[in-house]
Amino acid sequence: MRPATEALIVIDVQNDFCPGGALAVAGGDAIIPAINARMAEFPVVVLTQDWHPANHASFAANHAGAAAFSTTEMPYGTQVLWPTHCVQGTEGAAFHTDLATDPAHLVIRKGFRADIDSYSAFFENDRTTPTGLDGYLRARGVSSVTLVGLATDFCVAYSALDAARLGFAVTVSESACRAINLNGSLAQAKAQCLAAGVVWKI
Repeated sequence: MRPATEALIVIDVQNDFCPGGALAVAGGDAIIPAINARMAEFPVVVLTQDWHPANHASFAANHAGAAAFSTTEMPYGTQVLWPTHCVQGTEGAAFHTDLATDPAHLVIRKGFRADIDSYSAFFENDRTTPTGLDGYLRARGVSSVTLVGLATDFCVAYSALDAARLGFAVTVSESACRAINLNGSLAQAKAQCLAAGVVWKI
């Protein structure tokens, strides 16, 4: 068991992000055995869950004539318009059945505000509205976090950057992540994380 100051944060291992889902990440389900094995190593385990209302502003279907993976400008910056995914209460929003959820001490639901997307486990995409994870980890005495899950170049990377900004020691375990890699987004995300002091491990 790792020290009590270390936490594993498992990002968005949900049906819609796995093969067959509405926003599937290639090989997204292949990382689940590695994630399940790592849960036993950590004294603090947190799962995040994308949890959107059907009218969410990040869905291309809610913008007349917009194509999936196009972009639009929101008050908080440029927003990718995604296929409708992880709608609250749907099977797509559920955790993948192979993911071990019993070891989780906390589940953070994000993206439930209709007018703002939320990639990070720590903040909405305005970078100021908190999810509550920072306070929970500090109350548990956590100072170091390891991130795994989906997708490397969006929700994992955003979480890693915010964790580093908040003063946590941060590791991304790439072998237990999978990326969308939209227009070079994986290389860009990795470069940003490394520049912020994130440890990027295979």
